[in-house]
Amino acid sequence: MSNVGVDEVFRVLDLTGVFGNALLGGIIARQEKLDPIGFATLAILSGLGGGLIRDSLLQHGTPVALTTSAYLLTALAGAAASYLANVKGRVWDRVWPVIDAVALGCWASTGAAKTLGVGLGWMPALLLGVITACGGGAVRDVVLRRVPGVLGGNTLYATAALAASGVLVLLNRAGYGTAGSVTGLVVGAGLCLVARWRGWILPSADAWSPSRVVPERYRGRLKRRVVRRRLPDRGPEPTDPAGDAEPGGS
Repeated sequence: MSNVGVDEVFRVLDLTGVFGNALLGGIIARQEKLDPIGFATLAILSGLGGGLIRDSLLQHGTPVALTTSAYLLTALAGAAASYLANVKGRVWDRVWPVIDAVALGCWASTGAAKTLGVGLGWMPALLLGVITACGGGAVRDVVLRRVPGVLGGNTLYATAALAASGVLVLLNRAGYGTAGSVTGLVVGAGLCLVARWRGWILPSADAWSPSRVVPERYRGRLKRRVVRRRLPDRGPEPTDPAGDAEPGGS
C-alpha cells in the first residue's frame, strides 16, 4: 500500500474517531442537561482536544483541526446527532468500544509520527502520542469538574496509547514509517479492546498494602510480629521478693 493510500485510510479513521468521540461528548452533555452550546463544546473537546493540544505544543503552524474544516464540521455533526437523538442501546454499546479503540490507536500513532516528523526525540513522541489519544477526554472531564477517567480506575487506555506510540517509534527508527503507523494502530486498538474484554486495569496504591498482598491466614501473625518489634526491650520482668515467700511464713 502506498503512502498516499495509508494517509487516506488514516484520515478516514481519524474523522471516524472524531465523530465517535464527539457523540460521546454529546451523550455526556445530555446526562448533564446542557444546552446546544454545551453539546457543541463537549463534542469539540472530546473529538478534537487531544490534537489541538498536540499541535499547540509542537508550534509548527496552526493546528490541523483549525485549518481543515472537515474536523470541526465532523465534531459539530456528532454534537448535532447526539442532541437530536438520544444515542444509546445495544448497537451503540457494541459499536462505540470498537470506534474508540481504533481512534485511540490512530491518534496515538499519528501523534507520535508528527512529533518525530518535526525533529523531536522518542520521549516527546511517546508523550504527545498519549496526549493526542487521551487529552480530549481528560480536558472534557476537567471542564465538568470530574477526575479524568484516564487517571485510574478504568480499563487500560493511556497504557494502550503508550504501546501504540512505542511501536510507531521503534519501527520508524528502523526505517519502516508506514508499517509503524499501521502496526501502532493495530497494537493500540487491540490492547484497548482486550483490556475492555478482560477488565484489565493498572493496580492502585492500595493493591500493594499488606491487607491486600498477604493472605488472610498470615495477617494476624504478621501484625503480632510488627507489634513485638515496636515494643522496647525492657529486659526480664522484676521478681517480687514478698511474693516468693510461703503464705503464713515468719
